[in-house]
Amino acid sequence: MILPRGQALLLPANPAFIWGSLAAAFVLLVLQGQLTAAAWLPDWVALVLVFWTIHQPLRIGVGVAFVAGLCVDVHQGVLLGQHALAYTAMGYLAVTLHRRVLWFDLRGQTLHVLPLFGAAFGVQALVRLLAGHGAPPALAWLAPLLTAALWIPATWVLLAPQRRAHDPDETRPL
Repeated sequence: MILPRGQALLLPANPAFIWGSLAAAFVLLVLQGQLTAAAWLPDWVALVLVFWTIHQPLRIGVGVAFVAGLCVDVHQGVLLGQHALAYTAMGYLAVTLHRRVLWFDLRGQTLHVLPLFGAAFGVQALVRLLAGHGAPPALAWLAPLLTAALWIPATWVLLAPQRRAHDPDETRPL
């Protein structure tokens, strides 16, 4: 099979790496919360959830997104179900769009995932508003933009273990 220039077949994703990357995203979110309480910082868990939902929809989907959202809710001490609802909606949209998104290059993928992060943030803001916590600050709306801007580096990092060697030889099986 001949692939377009710049594209290569990927090895299968290791389930331990998938779950490890989700755990690492949660740790990053915890550390980010310990260092600063800025509302405009990216949502690492949402980024990794959308990435694996698009690239491995049979392993990571809406159920995982719901549980991850509950974990984030418990950690941040916010209204229980706020992130769970937002991540579930985001996961559903990611599963729905996963075939389409993968046809595009990384810039096109970034433009496709930006509305997912925006919708998740909008759901969280609506839940907080309906619960009487008020609207988020104006700078908080930068969070979906920053999360989407991290799509390209996240793709490089999360797909790195799946890339084949560029100089295959007869002693390597792949």
